Amino acid sequence: MNNIVLFEPEIPQNTGNIMRTCVATNTKLHLIKPLGFSLDEAHLKRCAVNYIDKLNYEVYENYEDFRSKNPGIYYYLTRYGHKPHTTFDYSNKDNKEIYFIFGKESTGIPKEILKSDIDHCLRIPMSENVRALNLSNSVAIVIYEALRQQNYTGLLKEEPHKGADYLERI
Repeated sequence: MNNIVLFEPEIPQNTGNIMRTCVATNTKLHLIKPLGFSLDEAHLKRCAVNYIDKLNYEVYENYEDFRSKNPGIYYYLTRYGHKPHTTFDYSNKDNKEIYFIFGKESTGIPKEILKSDIDHCLRIPMSENVRALNLSNSVAIVIYEALRQQNYTGLLKEEPHKGADYLERI
């Protein structure tokens, strides 16, 4: 199973977009405190639109709390990564939990964490004109690469509401 981990997210709109992406991809979301926003029902509904009831998520007091409860393979998204995100094998033939860890918008993942597992630090290639992509865009890019390698297991490949032949019928 794929997992998205947000280390101390600060911007509720980014987290809301990520929540929607997690629902769309059957991905569990892990939120590591402190959070830059409230998780009460009113705020969550505003962030995650109408999908919050379908979101599989968990909140942790700190990084150590998260690590102690979640064994698996960890990948860290960072501008300091030396390998593009597409060079890793996410096919998950061993059925291990895969965790994609994203840092807070202002400072990213703490450098001590990155240095402890530099071989799993990855980077989304981009031009020298920007420091980093938007957090929710980065999550979408990475999770869909993992899902592509897993042949989109468990996801619909055709439109379910109007029918697969909708365009042909109109």
